[in-house]
Amino acid sequence: MTKETEQTQDPTDDLIALLDAADRLPGAAELRSRSFDLLNLPPGASVVDVGCGAGRAVAELAERRVKAIGVDPDKRMIAVARSRWPASDYRIAGAYELPLADASMDGFRADKVFHELAEPERALAEAYRVLAPGGRVVLVGQDWDTFVIDSRDPALTRTIVHARADLTVSPHAARRYRNLLLEAAFGQVTVEVHTGVLSGSAMLPLLAGLAEGACSAGAVTREQADTWVAEQRNRADTGRLFLALPMFVAAATRPR
Repeated sequence: MTKETEQTQDPTDDLIALLDAADRLPGAAELRSRSFDLLNLPPGASVVDVGCGAGRAVAELAERRVKAIGVDPDKRMIAVARSRWPASDYRIAGAYELPLADASMDGFRADKVFHELAEPERALAEAYRVLAPGGRVVLVGQDWDTFVIDSRDPALTRTIVHARADLTVSPHAARRYRNLLLEAAFGQVTVEVHTGVLSGSAMLPLLAGLAEGACSAGAVTREQADTWVAEQRNRADTGRLFLALPMFVAAATRPR
């Protein structure tokens, strides 16, 4: 790759590749399907997928004969989504200001979004606005302090995980889902936890990213980060890598 190519590379492309890899992880398709089931939408109903990324969930919802709209603030994401699934409806917008009329949606879905929001309460107020009475909201995401990783150095692992969490806008949004929904006046609130156990080399980029974030924050030294990543790489090579990642799935209903 030339220096010119490196300079013109859109950083969103790296995020798209990461999201695509996450979609291929064991259990990912089942978790998306569960989130669709919790929306409980009949054919012909409408749903907005907030932070839709490259658009896979919107296309899958359309396969269920639901009128799905994907919104994302990143123009590049929306362009990729439109190129992959041109029959679907994708719009450029953020979670705080959806381009939708009041009470116009039967469902609202946000997957791995709320940890990026400084004001999750504001996003839920917007969800309440666009949902019709009886409409359903489903939130999916991980708590950034609950990566469970086997390592020879648990103290260092704990430091890395917590330091990376501190770089996230709202690292604990997922553990707050229930109370956020209650405070936003939603009813029939439920929360499920689906824990994925991941042991393959596909996890190495994510683990390396945790260590790099902790190093950039000054929580660990470069040597500590490199040593920790090397151990995880060796574990992957010998079939001993272990990562458990709880995913929180909350659902609620706008009262009639």
